[in-house]
Amino acid sequence: MADRHNKRTRGCALSWAKRFNVSSTSRVVALSSAVAFATQVAFALLMLRLFTPQEVGEFSVISQIGFFWMTLALAQAPLGMLANQHLPAHLAAQHAWHASALRGMGLLPVAALAVWFSQLSMWPALMWALLLAFCQMSWMLAQSLTLRVGSAWQQAAVRVLPPATAAVTALTAALVGMSAGWSGPTLMLSALLGYALGAAWLVPALRERDAHADSTPSAGTATAKPDNSHDATHQQSDPRSATLRMAHTLVDALLATAIVVVWQRLYGAEETGWMSALLRVLGFLPAVVHMAWAQVALAQGHRSNTAHTAWVSPWWLGLGAFSCVILLGLSCAVAIYQEWLDPRWSGVWPYIAPMVLWQGSACLSAAFSHRPFQTQSANAYSWACMALSAVQAGVLLAPMGLAQPLAATQHMAAFALVSGVGLLAMASWVAQLRSRNARGN
Repeated sequence: MADRHNKRTRGCALSWAKRFNVSSTSRVVALSSAVAFATQVAFALLMLRLFTPQEVGEFSVISQIGFFWMTLALAQAPLGMLANQHLPAHLAAQHAWHASALRGMGLLPVAALAVWFSQLSMWPALMWALLLAFCQMSWMLAQSLTLRVGSAWQQAAVRVLPPATAAVTALTAALVGMSAGWSGPTLMLSALLGYALGAAWLVPALRERDAHADSTPSAGTATAKPDNSHDATHQQSDPRSATLRMAHTLVDALLATAIVVVWQRLYGAEETGWMSALLRVLGFLPAVVHMAWAQVALAQGHRSNTAHTAWVSPWWLGLGAFSCVILLGLSCAVAIYQEWLDPRWSGVWPYIAPMVLWQGSACLSAAFSHRPFQTQSANAYSWACMALSAVQAGVLLAPMGLAQPLAATQHMAAFALVSGVGLLAMASWVAQLRSRNARGN
């Protein structure tokens, strides 16, 4: 009886400790992501203040090609590191990086084709895209690694320091360039330095191969042991095939890159600068929701999936982020109306309303993005995402086949409307997955 009482007491204490750990981790990641987001906004405002729309447009195209390259190379490896808790974290990071690096080199011709399509100078643009892609790829893996094995300080630093470094470097280089007459690739260098700093967090995991290879069986046994206490229908995992994961990644990356590349080709660097600068300001909120909520929920497993977090928090979190997007959009409108920005940025004005709808809806969708992996619905979720991306791509590419040219603002209004409605429908569907599984039990 005494042993049974002690086990029950230890079990309760462990349960409370896990709940506190989930809450503490979520707060740390949320706060650090918010600081990183504020830094990214400051970086975007620096671009609006200190650089021309043409410079911002070219930087946006090259960085987006690098992002496309990196996303395809990763093939959702950071998500797999979080969802598949049965693998040792350092070993998973090593395998993910090596596989992603090989895929990245194999995708070199695809990246070159994207640079050619954008009509930028081939070799300088391709070199910058390569450096940005591989450093950003390592930074993304480092963030997932620190979520699983890092301390609170590491989880915060890996998110905050890279964008802060990029912003400080861009400001310093711009001011020095103005006084010294230097007109080098300031934005490229600043972004590359920030990504490289974030990638440094992955180096210890890559250097501990032998030690972790020797301890892999015990680590795998220790990690998998708690999972046996869960019912099979409640286990968190990513059951998608490698082909489906790669297809989902390819579709997402193609759409994200096509937005800026098509804008560059149809409307020129200035329109691309207006659109991409506002997208950079508003688009980080969905990323923050995904990092501070969905990734933490996956990293902590099902112990964080209580009835409260399953129903109340995602909706309120998504709506709160949507409200922040609206406030940011209003702030941009006020800045333009009060002429706080250079008059050359007045072209941002007609993009504000449609992008608020698009990115606000993306916040709601991101708030539920962990649910499919906790309800054995990841396959259906990937197919639904790809279907939505196909519809968005159709709207994006449609003006290229029209006899009469479509104005850039009309094009964005149509694209944002379709994207916003689709993302809201996606959020509503994913929100029901938990309910249906619960009723089935």
